[in-house]
Amino acid sequence: MRNVLFIMCDQLRADYLSCYGSPWLRTPNMDALAARGVAFTQAYVQSGVCGPSRMSFYTGRYPSSHGATWNFIPMPMSELTVGDYLSQAGRALHLAGKTHFEPSAEATAAWRGGASGRSAASLLQGGFEVVCRHEGDLPTGKEDYRRYLESAGYAGDDPWLQHANSGRHPDGSVASGWQMRHAHLAAHVAEPHSETAYVSNAAIDFIRRHRDEPWSLHLSYIKPHWPYIAPAPYHDMYRRAEQAPIRRNRASEAAEHPVLAAYRSHDECRSFDQEDVVRHVRPAYMGLIRQIDDHLGRVLEVLEQTGQTDRTLIVFTSDHGDFLGDYGFGEKELFHDVVQRVPLIVVDPSAAADATRGTRDRRFAAAVDVAPTILDALGLPAQAHRVEGRSLLPLVRGEAADDWRDCVFSELDYATRRARHVLGRPRDADCRGWMVRTADWKLVAWNGYRPQLFHLAEDPDEFHDLGADPAFEPVRQSMSARLLAHQLTLKRRIAVDLDRIEAMTDNLPPGIHIGQW
Repeated sequence: MRNVLFIMCDQLRADYLSCYGSPWLRTPNMDALAARGVAFTQAYVQSGVCGPSRMSFYTGRYPSSHGATWNFIPMPMSELTVGDYLSQAGRALHLAGKTHFEPSAEATAAWRGGASGRSAASLLQGGFEVVCRHEGDLPTGKEDYRRYLESAGYAGDDPWLQHANSGRHPDGSVASGWQMRHAHLAAHVAEPHSETAYVSNAAIDFIRRHRDEPWSLHLSYIKPHWPYIAPAPYHDMYRRAEQAPIRRNRASEAAEHPVLAAYRSHDECRSFDQEDVVRHVRPAYMGLIRQIDDHLGRVLEVLEQTGQTDRTLIVFTSDHGDFLGDYGFGEKELFHDVVQRVPLIVVDPSAAADATRGTRDRRFAAAVDVAPTILDALGLPAQAHRVEGRSLLPLVRGEAADDWRDCVFSELDYATRRARHVLGRPRDADCRGWMVRTADWKLVAWNGYRPQLFHLAEDPDEFHDLGADPAFEPVRQSMSARLLAHQLTLKRRIAVDLDRIEAMTDNLPPGIHIGQW
């Protein structure tokens, strides 16, 4: 394997891809990837929040292990990413787009102090060598796209907001994309200058320039993440199209879990609680997805034109989903499948994967599996003393995997959210939730509150919470035991690798004699 193309969308629901069953939106280029590889239909993230989810993708570790449990909470300097592992092997993992990586204060100080052994890319960019970094409205990673827009003639204090994420009324006046009532308007930027086009062009240029050498690239789209503003013609491509039904059960919402009830105080939930808002926003979300699909086709075409398709591992996924009004919620975070389940397509060009091409694998896959999959594909050390996921290549190559996982786990830290104040919890409270999901059951354990339990085999929409029903106490006990067992297997001893552990076993330093008669 010479090349790796790791593609991630932001806030893309699995059920909005036609290769994952959507009858409302066609995604031909994503479908083409699935036809060439394996589509994992039960792939789950380890957090429904951008930052912690991405850090799990990049490290192969759960949020409880890597520590970045919410946006803007940095990982400790001791954590390493797949980019760091490639760098150790003399390769680089390049970036075009978003990472949400936040360097720790210690890492920044070490970089300023000229610390040796870790490059600036590792310390400040999460191990990525930056082609272009684009984090949307975040303070870090804003300048590349800003300079690009200014060079294209888009003026203003904040071209990202004033052009790329503002709408344009027919009379030419500009409307803020922060207000979802403007989701029907075309973005105040030409489509070739939009965010999706920008990072796609950067990836295409990179692939062409490196056609004669091995490369690894993380192409990370910031869309269809809010603001829900799409450039023409995508802004009204689905304005009159059929939409997915809204999943609601008012009876269950009337007596729901206190944490979920507290989340309803958030602005996005108050807005998406209204059906007319949902119906108004969803066409823009669909248009943004179709735009990504079209530009993905351009990227894949360049791979083919430059003769690199047959030597490039491709991983396509998303950092989490989007409620879009289902259950009366907006945004993400909580543990419903519409947030936690994501598309995950792996295209392995090797002949060993020929027998599985175009198949759908229903075994559980996880965000933490992507880093070990990339390491495995490149023949690099598995970093088993740190990495908590598993390589997906054995599944893609049809190899026996009798010990594969039968459940997945996810986490939420809502300490910085309004819900904490609504619940009256102090700032030092451990505002955490943990999910364990099997094929038939989902348990969500909340610190300080009763658990939630859903019988997915009979209630796939997760409407009926059995968390307080005495009849299901044995199930709650069994699922809680799974959560505890998972916590006990997380890898805390990361300072030494397994070879070092073996060398240390029953091998005291010279001159030390313990317990002898």
